[in-house]
Amino acid sequence: MCGIVGLFLKDQSLEPKLGEMLADMLITMTDRGPDSAGIAIYTAHSAGKAKLTVQADDAIASFEKLDDALCKALRGSVSMSVKDSHAVLEIQAEQMDEARAYLTANHPNVRIMSRGENLEIYKEVGLPKDVAKRFDIRKMSGSHGIGHTRMATESAVTTLGAHPFNTGIDQCLVHNGSLSNHNSLRRKLRRAGVHIETENDSEVGAAYLTWKMQNGATLGEALESSLTDLDGFFTFVVGTKDGFGVVRDPIACKPAVMAETDQYVAFGSEYRALVNLPGIETARIWEPEPATVYFWSHNTASTDHEEAA
Repeated sequence: MCGIVGLFLKDQSLEPKLGEMLADMLITMTDRGPDSAGIAIYTAHSAGKAKLTVQADDAIASFEKLDDALCKALRGSVSMSVKDSHAVLEIQAEQMDEARAYLTANHPNVRIMSRGENLEIYKEVGLPKDVAKRFDIRKMSGSHGIGHTRMATESAVTTLGAHPFNTGIDQCLVHNGSLSNHNSLRRKLRRAGVHIETENDSEVGAAYLTWKMQNGATLGEALESSLTDLDGFFTFVVGTKDGFGVVRDPIACKPAVMAETDQYVAFGSEYRALVNLPGIETARIWEPEPATVYFWSHNTASTDHEEAA
């Protein structure tokens, strides 16, 4: 069943409250998925820097002097901020691939949750209220974010199997539904060189969008292509460095509702996820249409939606 939420801020004065609002939205969706939960937040970054968010089951041992080891391997500056089972490693942007390769080869107990200039992902097995508390989500600020609480159907309940999934730089996805052609598509994407970590069908959806965008598609074009190339039932909310997008499959049997004001655009699996947002009583409320791509970007003055042909 799963519950998904998203919040795109137009009003910069709300950015210090992003984590608080997202956490409340996700906690409201708890009964749609008690297995695991996660939140992706797009935060500010330092010029020329990038971030790797990593996770370890034994954080104390795994993170001890990890920044020093990575600094030595990269021969560059590295800073680390630990939050419970996760840590954010800030490195030189041009060293992201090198850092990822080093961690994979030398620290197998440290798993990469996200990579990018702005993106940080925090996810674990457990209820949304517990995940939000562990990582102090309420105190986080940012320009936009998405979240997910999971009821597992396609794969095991693990940290890696939790949403959001990050398969491209500053890109992530949450999904409600089930993809029926994920096995064949996973093989195709891996042959194309796209890294896929788990057997989760939702990660295949994220990897598909990454692959399309790596081959020149915009987010809107990639989401539109998914309506043809992905089989099954799905509602996707996708985050990128500059904004987010929403698409539902042509049947659109998975619930979804959106709200827009001068201050924000919000998404929830159900309206109750939105009821405590500021100004919701005067917001434009609608159900996103089937086979229709919606996307918002901080780089454009207006928002767009496109119906698939």
